[in-house]
Formats: sequence, structure tokens, C-alpha cells
Amino acid sequence: MTTKPQLNDDSNLLPGLAALGLFVVMAVVFLQAEFGAPQGFPADVSIVASIGYAMFDISADQLQQQIVSAEGFLAAFLIMAIALDVAIDAAVYLAKREEAGEVVTALVDEVRSDDPTSGSEPADGRGPAARADGGEASTNDDATAGGDH
Repeated sequence: MTTKPQLNDDSNLLPGLAALGLFVVMAVVFLQAEFGAPQGFPADVSIVASIGYAMFDISADQLQQQIVSAEGFLAAFLIMAIALDVAIDAAVYLAKREEAGEVVTALVDEVRSDDPTSGSEPADGRGPAARADGGEASTNDDATAGGDH
């Protein structure tokens, strides 16, 4: 047999009343705010150029064309560029693999082989049956061993 949920009477109602009061204050402030008429852009001004000049904090005094004056965002642009560079560096660092304590990367200058007598080397000098990811490519010896000749 199941029972109905019951209201917990021993809890403190003060946080709930504070949240409700904050909601009422913010609703009154937002409903009473006046924003004025929309401004828009003049017809003879390039909006895209204005955004680009604002991003790099270039003033209208240095330009030959008309732009809308705006606050410069050069510091924000540089901070975002540095943050994205750190994110890319971290992604590359996390993408590295390790096998037997050594870092294995996709670009390999030389391939180490455990068996120096295995097979002939290809013309590029990378070693026998080498792949770009540092592993060894499979040969068709296993596939043709049991097949018809």
C-alpha cells in the first residue's frame, strides 16, 4: 500500500520567501523600465565595416569611410584568441597516445622495428610495412596462406 506525499513542516520557509520577494522586486523593475525609441543604423553606413572597426578598436579619425562609432573590443578579441589557442593546445596534448611509456604521434620520423631481419624496406626508408600512425600495416600473407593459388 502506498502513502500520499506529505508536506515537510519542519523546514525553514525564509529562503523561499526571500526568493519570492526578489522575484517581485525584479518584476517591478523590469516592467517599469523604459528603453526609448529604437535607433537603427543610417542608410549610408556599412554595418559590417563598423563591426570590424569596433572589434579592432580603430577610430573613425583614421578612416576614409563613414562608420558607426562604437566601443572598442580589442581586449576582448585578444582574450578570446588566447583562450581558443589554449583550448587547441590542450586538445592536442590530450590527443597524444602513450604506449610503453613513449609518446606515439601520427607523424613519425622513423619506425622502430623489434625484428631487424623482417622484410625489405620500402623506397621511402620508413621501415618494413610502416603506417603513418606508427603501427605496422597488415600484410596479405595471412589472407593468402589458406587460400587457393
